[in-house]
Amino acid sequence: MTPKEYLEQAVYLDQRINSKLTQVENLRSLATKVTTVYSDTPSNSAPDCQRLEKTIAKIIDLENDINRDIDRLVDLKKEITETINKIPDLRHRTILEMRYLSFRTWEQIAVALDHDIRHVYRLHGEALKEVKFSERCH
Repeated sequence: MTPKEYLEQAVYLDQRINSKLTQVENLRSLATKVTTVYSDTPSNSAPDCQRLEKTIAKIIDLENDINRDIDRLVDLKKEITETINKIPDLRHRTILEMRYLSFRTWEQIAVALDHDIRHVYRLHGEALKEVKFSERCH
């Protein structure tokens, strides 16, 4: 695993959490939709109840999964913070923190630091060379 891949883990995990939150939102919306059918024939409402129960179970499972991912993200960000804090150059640390912990774009970083974006890219490349991490199970 390269230093960049190591640092990007938090970005991807955050994106996965957001994706799952969207899925939960969609399932909740689906579960609250009610359709009325007008008919002279009596209907069996049991299948709709089962469908609702299954949807609620999926929501609960997904929310549990999200909570596990959030716990992992918190732990991962702490680990990445400790790794970044070992870098002696303050500019390098700042760029890595903004990119991999605050999830800022290159443009946002360049504006915040009042640097040309190419200079930010160069500093980022230098910073990556300073990243030292232990390759545990990530």
